[in-house]
Amino acid sequence: MIRIAITGPESSGKTTLSEALSKTLNGLLVPEFARTYLMDLDRDYNENDLLIIAGNQFKSNSQSTHLPYLIADTEMTVLKIWSEVKYGTCAPEIKDLLKQQQFDHYFLCFPDIPWEDDPLREHPEMREELFHLYHSELESRQLPYTIISGDPAQRIDLCLKTLGVINKN
Repeated sequence: MIRIAITGPESSGKTTLSEALSKTLNGLLVPEFARTYLMDLDRDYNENDLLIIAGNQFKSNSQSTHLPYLIADTEMTVLKIWSEVKYGTCAPEIKDLLKQQQFDHYFLCFPDIPWEDDPLREHPEMREELFHLYHSELESRQLPYTIISGDPAQRIDLCLKTLGVINKN
């Protein structure tokens, strides 16, 4: 099984890419836990909520599957940067999960698509700045990654090319 992480700033196409890639590759899609958790929260979230989100996302991303691919719609880099931007710090627990997570490849989504307003999104003016934080994090950790940009078809094609898969559609 090949483990793939989709990462990047908010409204950069992570969910769209994750869903399309899992369908194209017949892979297991691991959705973003934060979205469901925050939508069900009847208050503003706080720093402790990020620990809950991180723990649940890590557990979901770490599962096994008989399918050839596991595609995670988010991962611990997102939680680390989210925490640092929102609170100016990141809990040691999230940093530990970041060190423990294991993916074969990361696809970093560039925010070259239109912003989609969403009550859970907070920084429409910071997408490129946030992208650079993600890029720096992946570089500093020397992780295998590919920057993904363009329209949805271009994004899928680049992912498949990177993975050495021929798109038969």
